[in-house]
Amino acid sequence: MRHHQRGFTLIEIAIVLVIIGLLLGGVLKGQELINSAKVKNFAQDFRNIPLYIYGYQDKYKAIPGDDASATVRNANATTASTPTGGIGNGVINGNWNSVTATDESYLFWQHVRLAGLATGPTSTADATYIPRNAEGGTIGIESGSNAYIGPTTAAPVVQGLSGSYVICSTGILGKFAKQLDTTMDDGNTQTGSMRTVAGNHTRGNPALTTATVNDDTSYTVCLGM
Repeated sequence: MRHHQRGFTLIEIAIVLVIIGLLLGGVLKGQELINSAKVKNFAQDFRNIPLYIYGYQDKYKAIPGDDASATVRNANATTASTPTGGIGNGVINGNWNSVTATDESYLFWQHVRLAGLATGPTSTADATYIPRNAEGGTIGIESGSNAYIGPTTAAPVVQGLSGSYVICSTGILGKFAKQLDTTMDDGNTQTGSMRTVAGNHTRGNPALTTATVNDDTSYTVCLGM
């Protein structure tokens, strides 16, 4: 007796393909939503820091990190001691990525947290003291006069990143850096108030052009304000 093996009908195959298509579409859409949420999170990090500064100024008439009376306001605070003679001059001294606990840029976070403006540990010895972004990169602030991102030396000439302060966030993938620049600035990673540099960027060098920013490479994004 012969047994005939029954195959799939065209309708069954079509249904399977439709299901696969829906699943793939859902996965891609889900990833798109995740990526969009990350960019919004990065953007919020940059937008929050000016609020901390203005809130602290409004409350204490001083700049967080640069506050010469920080210990008077709160016994748990630390008053910066480096650089000597620079405390209370209206400038956040020290590099944005400083790990020196006596630098103004490092103590910025302690001051805004003790003032109730931001969340996070107030002990500078805490392993999680430095804030992190959505990708786990560090966030920091410094005075814009320190010229972290300089001008281009060849045509077209682009001036260095300027502003009273410079906020930087590390470990941001290139695809997010470009989307972030489009969301918050001019869409060009080398110009405007937001710029992208390599993770091993040398202070004073210019930012990277959009064409050289690779989607799957991590970068540091900085905003002048």
